[in-house]
Amino acid sequence: MLNQINIRNFAIIDALELEFRPGMTVLTGETGAGKSILVDALGLVLGDRADSDVVRHGETRAEISAEFNIDTLPTVLSWLQQNDLDEEHDCILRRVVSAEGRSKCYINGRPASLQLIKTVGEMLVDIHGQHQHQSLLKSEVQRQLLDDYGNNQPLADETRTLQQRWKSGLDKLEQLRQSGRDRNARLDLLRYHVQELEGLALEPGEFQALEEEQRRLAHGGRLLEQCAAALNALYDSDELSAQGIITHSLTELQQLSEIDPQLNNICTLINEASIQVQEAGNELRHYVERLELDPARLEWVDQRLGAIHDLARKHHVDPEALPALLQNFSDELQRLENADVLLDQLQAELKQLLSQYQGSATKLSQARQKSAKKLSTAVTGIIRQLGMPAGEFTVALQPREEQTPHRHGLEQISFEVAANPGQPAKPLSKVASGGELSRISLAIQVLLANNQKIPTLIFDEVDTGIGGAVAETVGRQLRALGVSHQVMCVTHLPQVAALGHQHLQVSKKIEGKSTRTQIQLLANEQRQEEIARMMSGMEITPQTRAHAREMIDQAEALA
Repeated sequence: MLNQINIRNFAIIDALELEFRPGMTVLTGETGAGKSILVDALGLVLGDRADSDVVRHGETRAEISAEFNIDTLPTVLSWLQQNDLDEEHDCILRRVVSAEGRSKCYINGRPASLQLIKTVGEMLVDIHGQHQHQSLLKSEVQRQLLDDYGNNQPLADETRTLQQRWKSGLDKLEQLRQSGRDRNARLDLLRYHVQELEGLALEPGEFQALEEEQRRLAHGGRLLEQCAAALNALYDSDELSAQGIITHSLTELQQLSEIDPQLNNICTLINEASIQVQEAGNELRHYVERLELDPARLEWVDQRLGAIHDLARKHHVDPEALPALLQNFSDELQRLENADVLLDQLQAELKQLLSQYQGSATKLSQARQKSAKKLSTAVTGIIRQLGMPAGEFTVALQPREEQTPHRHGLEQISFEVAANPGQPAKPLSKVASGGELSRISLAIQVLLANNQKIPTLIFDEVDTGIGGAVAETVGRQLRALGVSHQVMCVTHLPQVAALGHQHLQVSKKIEGKSTRTQIQLLANEQRQEEIARMMSGMEITPQTRAHAREMIDQAEALA
C-alpha cells in the first residue's frame, strides 16, 4: 500500500507531502487545476520516461519519493531481497530529475537502474487510464488474469513444466543425433586413442616421479663424488673431520666446566651439534651406499619420458593430464557405443512427455474456454452499467500457429471489445477511448479483486463521457474495489467523489508571476463544499449543499 508521497519542484508543484489511507481516495478540483499532476508524479517515480520539462521553472531538479508498506506483499519482499534492496517492512522509491534531463533512481536509499525501479513499481501500483501504465494491454497479463479468474494456475504451471522437460529432452536428442552423424569415424578415432593411451599405461603421479628419477640418474656421478667428499669431511676423515673437531672441543670444555659451571650450557649445545653431525653422517652414508650408476635404467627412463611427452604434444595437453584424457575418451567411447540404446530411450521419453503435455494443455484449454465465457459475460454486464450500453467484451482464444509444444499452452489469449453496435470486436490495444479502456479495466479489476496481486490501483479518466446513474455505478464499483485494495481515482463527477473514503482537493494558486498546485485533504465540511461546487459550479446554494451532504451520508452508510 502507498503510505506517503513527497514531491519537490515537479511541474507547478513546489513542495508537497501527502499521506494515504486504505480504501478509495478521490482527487477533485477545478478544470485546469492539475488533477493529474499527482498521477504523473507517481508515474515518474514508478519508472516513466523523464525529461527536463518536469522540473519546475527556475529550479535545478525535481525530486519525488514514494513510500510503500509491503508487510502483506511477500513477492515484493522476496524480489527486494534477491536484489539486495530490502529494508524491513517498507519499500521507498525515489526519482531525481535534473534540469538538464538527467535522471537518477533509488530503491530504499540505494542507487538502482530505471529498469529495476520499473519492475518493482509494476508490482506495487497499476495505473489505469494512461496507456504507458496499462498492464491490461499486455498479452501475458491478459493470460494471467484469465487463469486467475478461472483458478487455472495449477494446470498452467503443470503445462509449462512439461513443456520445459520436453524441450530439454529434445535438445539432448539433437545433440545425440548430431554426434551420431559422424559416429563411425569418431568411434574409430576414439578406439585408436584409447588403445594408444592404455598402451602407455601412465599412472597418476608417475610423470613427476619419472622426472625426479631422471634427474638423479643423469647426475649420478656428481652426486656420488660430492656426497662422498662431504661424508669424509663430516665424519670419516682420520686427519680432520667436523665430528672429530667437535668431539675434541667438547672434551676440553667439559673439563673446564668443572672450574666454571657457566660453560655447562655451551657444552650442552655442542653435544647436541655432535649428535646432529653424527646423524647427518649416518644418513649421508646410507644415501651413498644406495646410490647407483645405472646407464641402462637412465636410458629406459629417458625413453619413457619421451613417449609421454610425444603423446602429450599430440593431444595438446600437459603430460600430467594424460590419465584424465584417457578417462574422457573412454567415457565418450562408451556413450557412442551405447548411443542406439540411449537414442531409443530418449525418443520413448520424449513421446511420453509429449503425450503428457498434450493431455495437460488440452485440459488447460478446456478450462480456459469455460473461464473465458464466464469472464466475457461478467465483464460485458459491468461495462454496460458503466456507460457502454452496447459494449461487448470477449476473451478470444486463438490456436497457436506453431505445432510444437508452447510453455503457455495451445492458444493465445486476447481481450477484445466492441464498443458500439455493428462494430467488430477489436483487441484492447486498438480501443481509441481512454475512458472506455479505463471502465473495462475497472470491470475486470472488480471481478478479479480477490486474485489481483497489485495492491494499489489508480484510475484516471474512468468517468469520461458518463454521468447520472452511470457515474454513481462507477463510484460504487470503485468503492467496492477499495475494500480489498487501495484505490485512487481522479474524477470530476460528484457522484464518484461522494463515494470516496478519503477526499483530496487539487487547486491552483497564482502569486504574482508564480503558479503552484496545492493538494489538501478535505475534512467533512470542506468535502461537502467541494461536492456542492462540483454539482453547481461557482454559485453554491443551500439546496446543493444539502444534496452534497445527502450523497456523503449515503456513501458512508455503504459497507
